[in-house]
Amino acid sequence: MSTPTHNHRNHPPASVTVLGLGPMGRALAGAFLDAGLTTTVFNRTPGRDADLLARGAHSAASAREAVAASALTVVCVVNYDASDALLRDEEVTAALKGRTVVNLSADTPARARDTADWAERHGIRYLDGAIMTPAPSIGTPDAVFLHSGPSAVYEEHRPVLAALGGTHTHLGEDPGRAAAFDVALLDVFWTAMAGYAHALAVARAEGITGRELAPFAQGIAAILPPLFEEFAQNADDGTYSGEINPITSAASTMAHVVHASEEHGIDASVMRAIEGQARRVIGLGHGGDGFIRVAELLSRR
Repeated sequence: MSTPTHNHRNHPPASVTVLGLGPMGRALAGAFLDAGLTTTVFNRTPGRDADLLARGAHSAASAREAVAASALTVVCVVNYDASDALLRDEEVTAALKGRTVVNLSADTPARARDTADWAERHGIRYLDGAIMTPAPSIGTPDAVFLHSGPSAVYEEHRPVLAALGGTHTHLGEDPGRAAAFDVALLDVFWTAMAGYAHALAVARAEGITGRELAPFAQGIAAILPPLFEEFAQNADDGTYSGEINPITSAASTMAHVVHASEEHGIDASVMRAIEGQARRVIGLGHGGDGFIRVAELLSRR
């Protein structure tokens, strides 16, 4: 990284700027205020800072003014198109030189690395990050934050970031690592939510209410954590054991879901795709392996 040129002694460490005041950004700023930090806020759409100003936050008239107020700027907007629009403004970029940006916006690992490269070219110290829990968790022990980028920068600002509560994990020097974890974990979450939405539709078609199904769905969910651990080891080791439930058996149960769904006119395209992946694995001669062999199939070019 470029050598910082800004004299950080002009800005006490107990100050922070937050760019972006959606629900998550307001939660971040609120946690900083609760921790007694001097907090400057800015949002491109005005009017979202009233409650924060009542709690003692300072409102900046522009993004440039906001980033100039603190040695550390935390960004939390919808994606990197939005963060680029803020940070890559010529005046804002100049004001950030020698300061630190922690970008908690969500996007892809490639975008995170590109932003880190941009920051380095402009003498801006940069950490990428991901928030893995919803806004109400911020400032509580339940919050989970992932960070990646230069470890020295992370260690310098960790006391301020700790005001956000919960756990903070530095995943390494590669600035794309936090986004990579985020994308992979969101894949788990939204795939599971899609499956649950489909299950509710099938259950309703069979006269089962969501409330009736929910306790049993929670039982299914409770099975998953140890399977995640086991399947992770299988995938890393390339063992893919199917001793308990071979993929041939799994494909059969997937077909049941497809048929039951389509009998009621319910779209079963997602389960058809999953069944298709399973049957491709079987066709490649791995019918005795477990379902997680599909991960290897998906990685084929």
